[in-house]
Amino acid sequence: MYRIAKTLNHNSFIGVEEENNREYLVMGKGIAFGKKTGQRVQPGDDARIYSLTEMTERGNARTIVQGVSPLSLELASAVLDEAEKEFGKIDRSIVFPMADHLDFAVRRIQNGEQISNPLTDDIRVMFYKEYKVASCIRELLKERLQIEIDEHEIGYLALHVHSAIVEENVSQAMEVARAVRESISLVEHITGHTIDVMSLSYNRMMNHIRYMVARAVSGEKLKVNMNDYMSVKFPKAFQAAKRICEEMEKRLKLPMEEIEIGYLAMHIERIMDREEGE
Repeated sequence: MYRIAKTLNHNSFIGVEEENNREYLVMGKGIAFGKKTGQRVQPGDDARIYSLTEMTERGNARTIVQGVSPLSLELASAVLDEAEKEFGKIDRSIVFPMADHLDFAVRRIQNGEQISNPLTDDIRVMFYKEYKVASCIRELLKERLQIEIDEHEIGYLALHVHSAIVEENVSQAMEVARAVRESISLVEHITGHTIDVMSLSYNRMMNHIRYMVARAVSGEKLKVNMNDYMSVKFPKAFQAAKRICEEMEKRLKLPMEEIEIGYLAMHIERIMDREEGE
C-alpha cells in the first residue's frame, strides 16, 4: 500500500510505501486520477513501481523525477515495456536517465533544434535490436505530442536501452561505438578504402572490440599471446592495433591487457588484406 506524497498526472504519483517508509514512483493508466495527497493506493499488477533511491549517470532518481515532465517518464517506461518484450528481464531503473534524455530531446524538437551524432550508423549496426526497440518512440511521440524524432535521437535512446540489458552504462556504450568507428577509420586511412558498416569486415571488427571492452571490464584475460608473431609478421597492422588499444584505454579509463593488441591486429590485417586486394 502506498500513501500519495505528490500526484504527477493522472497516470503517476510519488508515493511512500507504508511498510518501509521509502519513496517510489508509481505509474499506471489512470492510477492517480481523482486522487489527492495523503490518500492510500494499492497498485494493480500492471503498475510500474520504481524506487526513488536510485543513483544514475544523470543524478539522483528523485531529482530527475522533479525535473522532467510526467509524460517523459511515461514514454521512457513505454520504451522499456518494448525492451522487455524483446529481451526479457531488464534493469528498469534506467527509466530515470532515459526520461531525462527524452525530456531534453522533446524540448530540442519543439524548439526546432537538431543534434548530430556521427556514430548513429555505427550504433544502428552495433546495437541493432536496441535501436529497433528504441524506434517505437517515433509512434509514441506522434501520438502524444504530434512531433517527429530523428534517427540521431533514436540512436542515443538505443544506448539507454542497451544499458538496461547489460552491465554497461550509456557513456561506456558510446565509447565502445566510438572505439569501433575510430578503429575502422584508422584502417580506412591505412588502406585508402572505405569500409561499409553493413559489411562482414565491419561486423567482425565491431564484435571483436565489443568483447575486448567486456574483457577489460570483467578482468578476463586471453590465454594465447600473439604479439610477437603479429608484430614481426604484420608490423603495420600491429602498430595500428597498438594505437587503437592505447586510445581505448584513455577513453574508457580501463586497463587494456597488452595481449589484446595481437588479436586486434589479426582483425585489422584481415581487413587490410581484403581491402588492398580489391
